[in-house]
Amino acid sequence: MADESGATVLVTGGAGFLGSHACLELLRSGRSLVVLDDFSNSRPEAIRRVAELADLRDWRPDGSGRWRAGERGGVELQLITGDVRRAADLDAAFATAPIDAVLHFAGLKAVAESVRQPLRYWDVNVLGSLRLFQAMAERACRTLVFSSSATLYGRCERIPIDEGAPVQPINPYGTTKAAVEQLLTELAASEPGWRIACLRYFNPVGAHPSGRIGEDPAGVPNNLFPLLSQVAVGRRQRLEVYGCDWPTTDGTGVRDYIHVMDLAEGHRAALSLLEQEPPQCLTLNLGTGCGHSVLEVIRAFEAASGRTLPWVAADRRCGDSAVSIADPSAARRRLGWQARRSLADCCRDGWAWQQANPRGYRD
Repeated sequence: MADESGATVLVTGGAGFLGSHACLELLRSGRSLVVLDDFSNSRPEAIRRVAELADLRDWRPDGSGRWRAGERGGVELQLITGDVRRAADLDAAFATAPIDAVLHFAGLKAVAESVRQPLRYWDVNVLGSLRLFQAMAERACRTLVFSSSATLYGRCERIPIDEGAPVQPINPYGTTKAAVEQLLTELAASEPGWRIACLRYFNPVGAHPSGRIGEDPAGVPNNLFPLLSQVAVGRRQRLEVYGCDWPTTDGTGVRDYIHVMDLAEGHRAALSLLEQEPPQCLTLNLGTGCGHSVLEVIRAFEAASGRTLPWVAADRRCGDSAVSIADPSAARRRLGWQARRSLADCCRDGWAWQQANPRGYRD
């Protein structure tokens, strides 16, 4: 892997599922990191394990309520507990080191929950992003990779979905992602020098192949893979399949499932491109280009785990769609990136994580 040392990156939401894997990828590429997370849906243990996997062994409190990993070849990792909506927390993050770029993962991400609590989603996802961008502008830090979502495409009639498809979200979560993207477009147009990549990814799944970091949602999971994992490990009796009457081959929803390590590599590639090219506002899909139904995923996870996974049909969830599959060709052209891991790889690594950590990071 090419050495990309010298830059310090702020990663908001870096202890979460996506953020933790991206942190590991960036550390291994030679970057130093400052992680800001409020741990509303994550745990500090994830970052301790990231430090361990990156061979940063000396993980300790620094006396100011923060955690710091020992330096390895100029690479450093710091963790700050904080909320992107609070100016004091952003001040603390930017004060730790000269920040060259930001990866923005912090936010809420459950479709069904967003339908029940739209105000909360607008507060965290939109206001939090606004506060972060203001802090970046004040410090002339204008390089940003934004964690967006294919959810903003809504019920797209053209499959696979490319970046030119209409943005027509059908739930508050997707609407908040679309709103932040619009804000970034206007920000880039208003002030020269911004380097922005909005990465619209589809369904991140799997885990690091070591089994040391993975998805550990607080409370009842909202996504298919952690629910499958918890059924397989015995934490839940059965899986509820939301809608068996969709207009698909077997009646269940079809999604583009991308391995979280492919996603992490995509973020590193996007950041490298922004640093090398002139200022721009770039929008790219990250996906595999292949769709799998819920029943196909169940069978694949049964093969990986060697266990039968009971399931029952349930009503469709408000805000869902029948099919969502990426056209990732633009990311392949612009980033030289493509997803390399299969659904079987996703299930194998997801099961290895759940087996080793049946209660998540609480173990």
